[in-house]
Amino acid sequence: MFHEQWNQDTLKIPFKILVVEDDGVTNFITKNKFKNLGFENIITLEIGLLSVDYLKTEYPDLILLDINMPFMDGFDFLMYKDKNKVWFDVPIIVLSSSDRPKDQQLTEKFMNVIDYIEKPMNYEKIHHLLLKIAEVA
Repeated sequence: MFHEQWNQDTLKIPFKILVVEDDGVTNFITKNKFKNLGFENIITLEIGLLSVDYLKTEYPDLILLDINMPFMDGFDFLMYKDKNKVWFDVPIIVLSSSDRPKDQQLTEKFMNVIDYIEKPMNYEKIHHLLLKIAEVA
């Protein structure tokens, strides 16, 4: 099964994951799935603009970023990041309910976006995500 195949030793411990997602239920599910896999250091922020403030003092090992959020959406966050030349060594995985190819193509233009995964998350997608992280770690 998946738990037997994944070896968290390939990642830096403790591995800090920042989830920027405006849906509380999705945050709860995502956080619990990662905790079930042994990841304890998971921070969730429901407003994109708060993530910019958070990242001024904290440095995660991975950012999971939703696209459609109020005030500052995922694209605004990515544009801010590239314009201000910050967080270039933090891999970003876009999590979105959008299945529009245009959204996925647009995210590929930004530095350090390593994947685009459609919600909802399941163990197969998380396995794919962890393999991606291990490639860049």
